[in-house]
Amino acid sequence: MATTKWSIDPTHSEIGFKVKHMMFTNVSGKFGTYDATITTDGDNFENAAIEFSADIASVDTANADRDGHLRSGDFFDAENHPKLTFKASSFKKINEGSYEITGDLNIKGVSKSVTFPVEYSGILTDPWGNTKVGLSIEGKINRKDWGLNWNSALETGGVLVGEEVKLNIELQFVKQA
Repeated sequence: MATTKWSIDPTHSEIGFKVKHMMFTNVSGKFGTYDATITTDGDNFENAAIEFSADIASVDTANADRDGHLRSGDFFDAENHPKLTFKASSFKKINEGSYEITGDLNIKGVSKSVTFPVEYSGILTDPWGNTKVGLSIEGKINRKDWGLNWNSALETGGVLVGEEVKLNIELQFVKQA
């Protein structure tokens, strides 16, 4: 069977995250510049080859000071590590609308294997004749596993920034001719 290439549709995708601030509210953010590709056997997504990267400089939490701090050496160190990357080693079908993705997530020069559930929305043709596929990924990582260690103790106890980062990723891909 011939291989099929799928490219990210950035106008209908979002790479989002949330982290606890002061131990009681979430701060949300996203990456505005990213790229992702999928290579499949025809339209079969089982064992698809998936690669993703995001530009650290594009991190956006709706607060310029915080975004600058996230880009600094305290967190992502964008000057020395301008991208985070993910390369799937496995994309397994669980049932009709569910997959499981495993791969290496590289942040700040540290690579760790992660596994996340994936909601597969199926393949459809949009009103302009483009064949698309939708994937939704939710998961959690501990930022300290990738060397994002900065924090500040609060006088009331606890810390300023939570360790757990919740990922909320919505992806649309367009089939390439």
